[in-house]
Amino acid sequence: MSALKTAIGSSFTQIYTHPGLRRARRARAAWWRTLTGAPAQVHYFHQADDPYSHLCAQVLARLAANYQITLLPHLVSPPQDSAAPERARLAHWSLRDAATLAQAFGLQAPQSSSGALPHAAAVQAAEAALAQALDAGNFVAQAAPISATLWQPGANARAIDAPSAAALQRAASAKTEGDALRKRRGHYLGATLYYADEWYWGLDRLHFLEARLRDEGLCRNPALPVIAPVHELALSPLQGQRAAPGTTVDYFLSFRSPYTYLALPRVRALAAHYGATLRLRFVLPMVMRGLPVPVAKRLYIVTDVACEAQRLAMPFGKVVDPVGKPVERGYALLNRAIAAGKGVEFAGSFLQAVWADGLDAGTDAGLNAIAARAGFDAAWVQAALPDESWRAIAAANREELLAMDLWGVPSFRVNDLPGHWGQDRLWVIEQELHATLVGVADEGD
Repeated sequence: MSALKTAIGSSFTQIYTHPGLRRARRARAAWWRTLTGAPAQVHYFHQADDPYSHLCAQVLARLAANYQITLLPHLVSPPQDSAAPERARLAHWSLRDAATLAQAFGLQAPQSSSGALPHAAAVQAAEAALAQALDAGNFVAQAAPISATLWQPGANARAIDAPSAAALQRAASAKTEGDALRKRRGHYLGATLYYADEWYWGLDRLHFLEARLRDEGLCRNPALPVIAPVHELALSPLQGQRAAPGTTVDYFLSFRSPYTYLALPRVRALAAHYGATLRLRFVLPMVMRGLPVPVAKRLYIVTDVACEAQRLAMPFGKVVDPVGKPVERGYALLNRAIAAGKGVEFAGSFLQAVWADGLDAGTDAGLNAIAARAGFDAAWVQAALPDESWRAIAAANREELLAMDLWGVPSFRVNDLPGHWGQDRLWVIEQELHATLVGVADEGD
């Protein structure tokens, strides 16, 4: 029964995320829109106290101007606890991360006089103003200035034009309506855009939406650059430079994270290119630490990873979820592989096996095949499996991750600098590595 369940799960994910199915869905949606003469409707879900929504509000007008779309905005509440664990850390990280994105895209960063989210009274006032803009039909024009007022220093300590009881009630009803639509369509976050059965989160995924709209001939001027281009790794020639001696990149990872799989080849390339030491810091998956993952979140993640994998030319889809014993068995072997100097090779083999190749790490045959690709034989596997020392290491890695005010994977840290969460932030890691460069003398000197 377990093998059958595994096979069914792997087949579902492979079909659900297949690029051919995505192309077919898009073609059907475009055909129906053309047949009925319906406008191309893009729904936008705005959470007033979300730093990423603050960034999105600043590009809505450009999005509406650049594309032949009907932009339909909605107000929404913060995600439920099950979809946003470690809420305090999430708030701190979002502020810091949004500031990084704002600088990269030339936008206004969310500012906070206390380093926390805006005061509740200020948020309610902003929501009331946004609801009024919704009703007046000018949300796209008003969202950015309203959000700028909310996120200015000092907004935490005072209400912004204290709204009436009726305005507060209207804002509450607008959020209820937005929450219901977001849930019905299958998402849970703010700063999200929805177009014809597909979701796009924040500035990080706006380029996917723009590419789709351009493919469908909806860009008013294709010569215009995209609003939020992808930050690719440069890996430029170093011209006799190298990272300072002792430079390290800590890579906090989980074998159950498909984003860990996507990030590994690039973080490995970064460390090798700049001459830094890559340290693998494995942690137990959140669900194995008692943090549930809602169905909507799981489905969005696999579809998002599928799009990112296609962009990165990485295989994905034949998934055998390694949650539970497979992860534990994998960490026992990874710990030994790290000691043998082949941790990256084993981690890469394991991650591709469970996220792309359909190998079951919970079986001896599957684990032996994974190990063999990294250069280890079955005898080595059997000798490594009983070693439980990895548990203390995983716990220590988790404590260090939390001490960085982060909690999820993949996360990265250069030397003792602040850490960064997410495979979308490897370009920041490259910037930090570039800043460590020093001249290297010629070997003949």
